[in-house]
Amino acid sequence: MGPDGALVAPGRDRPWGWRGSRLEAAWLAYRFPILVYVGTRLALIAMALVESQVRHHALVGELSNWDGLWYRALAATGYPHHPYHFQTTLGFLPGYSLLMWPFGHLIMLVGLVPSSSPLTAMSIAGIVISSIGGLIATILIQKLAAGWWGEGAGRRAVILFCLFPGSVVFSMVYSEGVMLPLAIGCILALQRRRWVLAGILAALATTTEPDAFVLIVVCAVSALLELRRCGWRDRTAWRSLLAPILSVTGVAAVGAFFWAWTGTPLASYHAQHYGWREKTDPFALVHLTNNLFAQISFSHFDHPPIDMNLVVGFVGAIVLLVLLVLLARNWRTVSIEALVWTAGITFLAVTSEYVPPNPRLLFTAFPAILVLARYVKGKAFWLLSAVNGVLLLGLSWWTFVGVGLRP
Repeated sequence: MGPDGALVAPGRDRPWGWRGSRLEAAWLAYRFPILVYVGTRLALIAMALVESQVRHHALVGELSNWDGLWYRALAATGYPHHPYHFQTTLGFLPGYSLLMWPFGHLIMLVGLVPSSSPLTAMSIAGIVISSIGGLIATILIQKLAAGWWGEGAGRRAVILFCLFPGSVVFSMVYSEGVMLPLAIGCILALQRRRWVLAGILAALATTTEPDAFVLIVVCAVSALLELRRCGWRDRTAWRSLLAPILSVTGVAAVGAFFWAWTGTPLASYHAQHYGWREKTDPFALVHLTNNLFAQISFSHFDHPPIDMNLVVGFVGAIVLLVLLVLLARNWRTVSIEALVWTAGITFLAVTSEYVPPNPRLLFTAFPAILVLARYVKGKAFWLLSAVNGVLLLGLSWWTFVGVGLRP
C-alpha cells in the first residue's frame, strides 16, 4: 500500500529502482554469459581447491603459476634499470601489472594480506582483474557472435568460449584477462565505425602483451576499407584513420618508457629473445614436430621423457588448421577485422619458437573457436562442450602446479 492508502502492484516499488531500470535491462540482456562464465570459474576454483589439498600447494600459488610469477613480481618490484641476457621482468609489458599495483596495495592497506606479503597481494589483485576482464570478454563475445550468426549462435559461442581449455587464463595471473576484452571491444568498435574508441582500446591492449600489436594492423586495414567504401574524397571517411593513428600510441608510450628507463626501447624484446629464447621462425612447427618425434621411443616408456608442451602444441596446430578452414568457409559472415586478427595471431602462433599453438594461443585467436558455434548444434554441440569441459579441468590440473604444462 502506498503512502496515500492506494494499493501498489507487487514489485513496483523495489529498492534501488530495479524494475524497469537500466540495471535490470542489462541483467536480462547479459545474464546468460554471466551465469555461464561464473559457473565455469567456480568449477575451476573448486578443482584448484581439491588440487591444493591433494598436492599440498597454496591456492594463490597455483593461480599465479608460470607467467603469473613474473607479472606479480613486476607489480611488486618493477623493472631493472638495465637489460640483461637472462630472464627478468623486462620480458613482460607493463599494462597488466600497472593495474595490479594499486589494487594490490589496497588489499594490503585494508589488512586482507599483511604488508610483508606483497607478492601474495599482487597475485590476488591479478586474479581478480583477470576474472573481471574475462567476464567482460564473455559478454562481448556474445555480442560479436550474435551479430555474425544470430542469437542462438551467440549463446553457443559463449559456452564454447568459457569451456575452451585456454580460458583458464581468466582464472590466473595472466594478461589475457585485460588484453582480450580490449581486443574484442576494439573489433566491435571498428565494426560499428567508432574509430576513436577502437584506437584507444587498441592502444591500451598493446601495453599488455605483444600479441595485441596485431590490433594496429587490424585498425589500419579497417580504416583503408572504409576509405575504399566511401571514396577518398569523403571527408567523414578520413576519420577512420584516427583508429590506426591512436592504436600506435600505446606501443610508442611503452617504447619511450623503456628507452628512458633502460636505455633502449627494445628492452622487452631483448629480454624475451635472450632470456626465453623467443624468436620468429617460419619453420617453428617443423622444429616442434621433429623434437616431439625424437622424444617418442619405446625404450623411454619406463620414465616418460616427452615434453607435454610439444604434444599440446602439435595437437593445437592440427586443431587450428581445422578451425581456420571452417572460418575461411564463413568469411562472408565474419567481419574483416576479426579475420585479420585471427590471421595475425595465427602467424604469431605458428612461427613462435618458444610458444607453439597451445590452448592459450588458440583462445586468443577467438574467431576461429567461435566458428564452431555456427556449425555445431544439438547433441553434437553438447558433446563438444563436455569434451572441452573435461580438457579445461584436466589441463588446468596439470598447469596449476609444477612446470610440466604451460597454459
